[in-house]
Amino acid sequence: MELYRGRLIDHIQLVVRDLQASRRFYGALFEVLGIPIGGEAQDYFWADELFVSSVDSRAALGVLTGRHHLAFQARDRAMVDAFYQAGLAAGGKDNGAPGERRYHPGYYACFLLDPDGNNIEAVFHGEARRSAAAVEISF
Repeated sequence: MELYRGRLIDHIQLVVRDLQASRRFYGALFEVLGIPIGGEAQDYFWADELFVSSVDSRAALGVLTGRHHLAFQARDRAMVDAFYQAGLAAGGKDNGAPGERRYHPGYYACFLLDPDGNNIEAVFHGEARRSAAAVEISF
């Protein structure tokens, strides 16, 4: 198992109504992105730095999270397209088909609503190189 540090966001937790529906949805998206499920238990699962738990999990304290917008980086336009199709097939709802957006030249993205109404995006910004190395943590 390896983690990389050096990003703005360390981790995100979503508390959801139906953990199995969310597991199907995010599992399908992560498969397209090449991100493995890091672990799971009866009341949660996680992949990279996204933790998804049921409302009755110890971490949730009985409170659902609100509507969020999460954007995942894609390596190319084809990955954005595949992300969109996988999300729809896994129970997501269309919130913006793959295409160029006016945010900046070359911004190619799609948007899906997850089972709890969170706005989930895949975006390809165009060819780029990393500006800084990440810190690798192996365990």
